[in-house]
Order: sequence, then structure tokens, then C-alpha cells
Amino acid sequence: MKKTWWKESVVYQIYPRSFCDSDGDGIGDLNGIRSKLDYLKKLGIDVIWLSPIYQSPNDDNGYDISDYEKIMKEFGTMEDFEALLSEAHEKGIKIVMDLVVNHTSDEHRWFIESRRDRENEKSDFYLWRDPVSGHEPNNWGSCFSGSAWQYDEGRGQYYLHLFSKKQPDLNWENPKVRDEIFSMMERWCEKGIDGFRMDVISLISKPEGLPDAPVRGGLYGDPGICANGPHVHEYLKEMNRRVLSRHELMTVGETAGVTLEEAKKYANSDGSELNMVFQFEHVSLDGNRDYGFKWSTEKMPLLHLKKNLAKWQLGLDGVAWNSLFLCNHDQPRIVSRLGNDSAEYRERSAKCIATVLHMMQGTPYIYQGEELAMSNYPFKSPEEFKDLESVNAYSELTEKLKLEGSKLLPMIAAKSRDNARTPMQWSAEENAGFTSGKPWIPVNPNYREINAEEELSRPDSVFYYYQKLISLRHSSELIVYGHFELLLPEDPELFVYRRYLPDRELLVAANFSEREREYLPEERFLAGELLIHNMEGRSPQGGRLAPYEAYVLENRSGVCHDA
Repeated sequence: MKKTWWKESVVYQIYPRSFCDSDGDGIGDLNGIRSKLDYLKKLGIDVIWLSPIYQSPNDDNGYDISDYEKIMKEFGTMEDFEALLSEAHEKGIKIVMDLVVNHTSDEHRWFIESRRDRENEKSDFYLWRDPVSGHEPNNWGSCFSGSAWQYDEGRGQYYLHLFSKKQPDLNWENPKVRDEIFSMMERWCEKGIDGFRMDVISLISKPEGLPDAPVRGGLYGDPGICANGPHVHEYLKEMNRRVLSRHELMTVGETAGVTLEEAKKYANSDGSELNMVFQFEHVSLDGNRDYGFKWSTEKMPLLHLKKNLAKWQLGLDGVAWNSLFLCNHDQPRIVSRLGNDSAEYRERSAKCIATVLHMMQGTPYIYQGEELAMSNYPFKSPEEFKDLESVNAYSELTEKLKLEGSKLLPMIAAKSRDNARTPMQWSAEENAGFTSGKPWIPVNPNYREINAEEELSRPDSVFYYYQKLISLRHSSELIVYGHFELLLPEDPELFVYRRYLPDRELLVAANFSEREREYLPEERFLAGELLIHNMEGRSPQGGRLAPYEAYVLENRSGVCHDA
């Protein structure tokens, strides 16, 4: 397997609005990030992925971009960004930018000109269609609720928006659109950035003829019909030829609806498209089976989770590359979702989850606060939601599907994207040390107990456990490149697997339940080295796993077993 720096790296995702505020306006900014580079260096990460920092009216917190080459005023200036990039590079940390090119803001100059009339130069930069029998061109729904079509009086046509109506979709079939995007990307590369995370990149090629989509329990056709469209690989190969291959970059595509076979094309080892993709099968396992949507209070089922992760580990081995994640700006906090966020088990279960993720083959992603075991926010009313998706879902599902608000609230609270967007908890000071002003979104009230300052003062904290996991990966070819074998596949509580190379192997064992379980590793592992363990004073030789206990054993005897 070809060795590269991005396979051996650990990425830390920063949601700038919620990371650190340097000027007291209640909104995180670039200078705030810069002030925390030493913290990230101490953690040991190699790459920062910045969620969008471009100029935006903030209908969708920066994912609606009005100018790709200006910095959002709340975040600072281009000079601030260049200073951040320079200082990060001095500390050995790379910067990956968020690339949002499925859509723009409706306030982008391209769309302003496009909607002016049907004859101008940028008329078909977006997807415009005439009404059909006086209504929308097809039945597609928006990912943010409602129809995916918005009527524009000026043109007398509908435009497509798979997300907010203020996020019109670009028409990638127009070569001039691709020219503009690739030129913009090239200018960012010339600034010295180290790569791109590509937002919903699997949606850029729409199905031929824009046919109606299946309705899966909701009011509209599933916008997932747009995933992995007929020309998406053609467009990405062109992007690679014209931009990506000209620079030493890390690239990862957010590919909603991707299958294993499609992922092998996006992230193929010949390097003609992207380095890796984010697939979402594993974070879609706890959806609501009664209603067919994501909103649910169900715990993520371990049995299905480990089988799904194993499918991707085995399916991409030697063919493409995995990205390893359970948290990001769109997902609830994993310690609340998969672990146990009670005072008794929060830290231990967070370490347990981190162990099984970071020991797999692929590039690990840490979302801000994950290394502190930050938990979900205790929402008490729908008025507390700020996320557009959550607000719209509550409104649509109570008004149109007539679901009871008291029943729906805990479902949305458990899965709301706001859970990931509450401010980073730096200290026990007011507002968790995030800002001296009023934070744009409330701080989780548990910040006095859960914060970076407290964890940095305690050697057994979740922070230092992540630090050790990162250090192990940096020093082990086996952890980075070893093959994968799932053990005990039918056990609903134990996650046990093996990684191996011809002369070395390691065993990862974890108990995801609140009860003690019997498990004794094979003798060759017991005679090996204990690499990491989330419970001091216990030995794997005891043959029992305590609630949320996890450890890793390495056998270097040369006596290994092929899968």
C-alpha cells in the first residue's frame, strides 16, 4: 500500500463560529483559533479542517457563500487568515479548507446576475426550470424541509435548492461554472493551503431529466436521488487534472448516499479523484424506524455499527482509503449518542469510543470538544434551536404531519446539529472561557465540570487519552496500514477486532455496555504489550471487561494468524 502523509495524519475539525472568540462579540473568529494553536499542537494533531470562513449572510452558518475569496467579517480579515496559516505551518500543522460548491448563497454575484433574466451571461449558472401545470418541476424535497424548488417572479421560473432556499444549486453541466470554481480553487492553493474538504460533493451531478424521486414517509421526494449522479466522477477527474494534481493536497469528499463501490471510484488508489470520502451509513443507523427520518432518541446500535464499519474497513483495504469519524458539525455528540454521558461513565465511555475508532485503518477526524468528551445540550423547548434544519423540521412535522410537539422535541433534541455547535468549553469561567461577550448560541451548562483547563490539569483525562492515541498512530505502521478482522461479529455489546501485518498484530477489545462481560484474549496477545487501556489497575488477563472498558494489545512475536 502506498504510504502518504495524509494517511498517517490526524485531523481536527474546527467550527470557527463556536471555537474561540478573540474580540468579545460572542462569535468565534480566526484570531481565536490562532490563540489555541499551542493547545492543538499539544494534543498532537497534524491537520486543521476549517468549516467555512468565507463571506456569507449566514442563513446556514457559513455554508451559504456569497464570496469565495473574502473572509466573513465576524471571523476577521484575509490578513488574519494568512497569519493563521503561517503560524500553523510554523508549528507543523496543515490547514484544509471547506469547499462548498454544490450551491452558493442567493446573494452571490453569480446568482444575482442569473436571476436577472433568461438571456444574461450567467443565466444557466444555476438550475432553472419552468413550472409544470402551475407548480414545481418535480416532487423533490429539500434536505432542510419543504420543497427543493423556489419560484422566482422575475424569471417566471423555479430554481433548485437541495438545502435552504437561500442556497441555490449550481449547474455543473455548464463548463463556465466549472471554470470559475477551478480558478477559485487554484487561487486558494496558491495561498498555500493544504487541501479541501468538499461539502456534499456527491450531489453536484443531478440525474438526467430531473425525474420525480421516491417518497420515503415524508411529504416530498427524497433529494438523495441526486447522490452519485451520472457525471460526478467526470467532474472530479477534471477538477483533479486542473487543480488538485498540481499541488500537494489532502482531499476528502462529503459523499452523502455513497456506496462501497462508488467510494472506490471517488477515493481510488490511482489518485485520479479524491484521497478519501466521508460515508454516512454508520451515522444513519439510529434513525427513526417508525417515521423514516433521522429524528430519534434511539441509541446507536453497536451490533449494526461494528458490522458496518467492518464492511468499509474490508471493502476499501488496498483499494481506497477510509476516513474515520463519529462526530462533526452535523452530528450530535458521540458520548451522548453511543456512549454514556452520565457522571459515572462519561469519560470512560468516551475513551472506549475513541479507542475503537482510532485503531482502525484510515485517517481519524476529531471534532472540537470530542477530546474533552463534550456532551449534548439539554434542550427544553423548540425555541432553543438555532440550527435551520432543526427549526424547519420541528415546524413542518408538527404542522403538516401533526406530530405532537412533546413527542417530537426529545427526538430533535437528541439529533440536532446544535449539539455540536455549542461553544467550545475552555474553562470554568463565565461562558466557558469562549467569549467575554454574549455567545451566539448558549454554552452547555455542564462547562464548569467539563472543560479543557480542568482536563489539562489531570493526567487521566480524556484529553491526554486522545493525545496518547494520536502518538501511537504516529509511531505505528501497523495502526495506520494494518489489515482488519472483526471478531465476535454477533455480540451486541463487545467490539473486538484485530489489525495485522505479516509479522505483527494488535487486538482491540471494548465493552459498550453498563455491565461486566467475560472476555479473555488469546494467549499470544496476553503475552504481548499493552499499548493503551482506559482503566488503570485492571489487567486483560483477568478475563473480564468492566462497563465501557477498552484496551489494545500488540503481539510482536511473529506468530500471527492471517484472517
